[in-house]
Amino acid sequence: MDSVTSMTFIIALYIFMLAAFTGYVVISRVPSILHTPLMSGSNFIHGIVVVGALDALFNATTLTGQIIGFVGVFLGAGNVMGGYVVTDRMLAMFRPSQKQTSEKKGQQ
Repeated sequence: MDSVTSMTFIIALYIFMLAAFTGYVVISRVPSILHTPLMSGSNFIHGIVVVGALDALFNATTLTGQIIGFVGVFLGAGNVMGGYVVTDRMLAMFRPSQKQTSEKKGQQ
């Protein structure tokens, strides 16, 4: 039984390392001008992370597992909130300012 548990841990660690490497490679190849729109538009991915962390939290049987699940939920929710803040700030750059709108009305 111990060999199954240790093998499961090794497989999970391998998948985690592959996901981290893939994420790093993908993000590092995005041009800086596209980074903010792409990252702010991917808030749904962060939502999936929160769902996974909630699953880990609710299925945890040890105190260590519950702490890791709580930290995962906390960080994932913070990431979602930060993504929406970045999206709002990015979209605010494309809104016309009040000063320009009032000047156009005065000229007509």
